[in-house]
Amino acid sequence: MIILMGVAGAGKSMQGRLFADEHGFAWVSTGELFRVLVTGKRRQQMLEGKLLDDQEVIDMVDRTFSLIDLQQEFLLDGFPRTIVQASWLQEQINNQRLSLTAIFNLVAPLDIIKTRLLARGRLDDTPQSIALRFKEYNLSTLPILDFFKQYEAPVYDIDANKNPLEVYNEILTKIKL
Repeated sequence: MIILMGVAGAGKSMQGRLFADEHGFAWVSTGELFRVLVTGKRRQQMLEGKLLDDQEVIDMVDRTFSLIDLQQEFLLDGFPRTIVQASWLQEQINNQRLSLTAIFNLVAPLDIIKTRLLARGRLDDTPQSIALRFKEYNLSTLPILDFFKQYEAPVYDIDANKNPLEVYNEILTKIKL
């Protein structure tokens, strides 16, 4: 399993698609799942940039895992986003249900991210929701990198302020496929 982390707009989905297309990996994007499956009030909260309940997210990811071959390399994009979710994922690794190849944290400056998100034109990409996502990312998601480092997970910061192919090639230099 290769985990792609980074704030919205850092290029996780772009890298997920590239790996899926180039290597035939399954690509599990929680953002894509949520946009399709989350409805009602929870969808409105999500569009405002708020994180969904940990257990709801874990349940959705766990159900998705039942649909793919976990013995084959796959990409996990947008999960985990909290320490609770990271703990659940680490438990799956400890129980040998999953094997972790690497975690890639895609890093880009706020002005670049904001420009990318506003350009894609999605309803949930407003200046207010972008600001909330950055706050949530810094408070909830960045500590996950340190959490996984405690388990000696291979964590790499990747400069996502480049074109997608340069980012992809930089990731490839860190892993053996």
